Amino acid sequence: MTKMNKSRFAARTATVSILTATILISACSGNGGGGAASKEQDSNGKVSLNFITQSSAIAPSDPNEKLINKRLEEKTNVHINWKNFTKDVFVEKRNLAVASGDLPDAIFNADYSDYELLKLAKDGSIIALNDLIEQYMPNFKKVLEEAPEYKSMITAPDGNIYSFPWIEELGSGKERIQAVDSMPWINVEWLNNLGLEMPTTTDQLKKVLIAFKTQDPNGNGQADEIPLSFINKPGAEDLVFLFASFGLGENPDHAVVSNDGKVIFTAADEGYKEAVQFINELYQEGLIDIEAYTQDWSTYLAKGKDQKYGLYFSWDKANITGANESYDIMPPLAGPNGEINVTRTNGLGLGRGKMVVTSANKNLESTVKWVDQLFAPVQSVQNNWGTYGDETQQNIFEFDEASNSLKHLPLEGTAPVELREKTSIGGPLAILDSYYGKYTTIPDDAKGRMDIIKNMMAPHMKAENVMPSVFNSIEELDRLTTIETDLFAYVLRMRTEWYQNGKVNEQWAEYLKELDRLGLQEWLKIKQGGYDRATKG
Repeated sequence: MTKMNKSRFAARTATVSILTATILISACSGNGGGGAASKEQDSNGKVSLNFITQSSAIAPSDPNEKLINKRLEEKTNVHINWKNFTKDVFVEKRNLAVASGDLPDAIFNADYSDYELLKLAKDGSIIALNDLIEQYMPNFKKVLEEAPEYKSMITAPDGNIYSFPWIEELGSGKERIQAVDSMPWINVEWLNNLGLEMPTTTDQLKKVLIAFKTQDPNGNGQADEIPLSFINKPGAEDLVFLFASFGLGENPDHAVVSNDGKVIFTAADEGYKEAVQFINELYQEGLIDIEAYTQDWSTYLAKGKDQKYGLYFSWDKANITGANESYDIMPPLAGPNGEINVTRTNGLGLGRGKMVVTSANKNLESTVKWVDQLFAPVQSVQNNWGTYGDETQQNIFEFDEASNSLKHLPLEGTAPVELREKTSIGGPLAILDSYYGKYTTIPDDAKGRMDIIKNMMAPHMKAENVMPSVFNSIEELDRLTTIETDLFAYVLRMRTEWYQNGKVNEQWAEYLKELDRLGLQEWLKIKQGGYDRATKG
């Protein structure tokens, strides 16, 4: 339930040019070692399969070194030859492998977008899984029987299932763990050192940040404090949590749904303009990290570990500043009109394109039976977070064989994302809300997050609706992808300029015209149609 996991259900989108290359080359089996499809069993009846995958740079370069995979091989008699890439190069390597025609048996942790899935299916590079699920996957079928809504969510408009999903539930409605993505973490140690109260309005926040800049809250005699930092792109480290104080707020996909079911483009709303103006006021006071517009995760993390921030944004503070008491959640703030709002993040804990099977695979039955093991409840829990009984490093769980359940162990100060990336395998899995208390406990960091959402965030969520996980047609996705490439880039560029130059009011009318020129009205029509189909049948 960390940023890592959550980020795991936001699939990366490859460029249209690479996708075009992908669909122009026919799918065929090659002789590329770990990349090409496997055809044979060994003398002991063990099947070998060739998979492409991705993992963190801090995880073993060979996924077979992970204890989870060692146990899976022993249980299934299936050996996986992994061609593993770090996350920073995976999308490029994955697309090149497919475009070359040197197809593996499957792509694990594929993180394909809907558009990519349908393009690859149309080309014949990946296969439909419906019949294989029906014949060989009792664990996965059981998940879909208990939570039938996911079957419709993973089924393409043509009626086929082309990928195995990643599913993670915890809580529901306004209180589900993904209901708020970006959370604001404020340095309460600095507040105490300066005798300041927790801010409850945007005006109070500005005054607090000025104090952080000018009054040496860390007491070292140097002006080295960074009052406010963020990563200036859609995601949990963006500062758009603050936007809700001025109206509808903002989401990574720039969409909210009104209480009468109307899809709204957040970046064209009047409240958005006011929020951007507020950020410019903070910029003019010198309160914003000068690296905020260019920094990546590692830079952001390094300054966080040094406790440099007065206020920053992330899914979980433990991943940035550690699981200590120096930082605490800042409550949602009342804006200039006195209203308090929290924008609900769209989507669910669902990664639709988590794994695909290619048309080069000659061992379909063995492959999907192996995948089905990943959907066994206790196995899914481990795949998502990590395992037990590892004598070489810290464990996530202890296992109770009598009850067939896993208990989360204390993290003991370790950043959750780091330990989980070292030991978990990700991939397709399902953790339903009913599993907690039966197959697993709730992670400590998730408990804290759930408490925050329930007690501080959900009571202020004005929106009764969110955008569902719509599986659009290939024609709709083609238009959405084309429009969003320019539209979203323009929104981010103008927002960044306005933060610094303060010209949002004088350029707003021209900005709205440009949004329409870039296809906003067509985008809204497609999004509204998808919302209506998903919610009204």
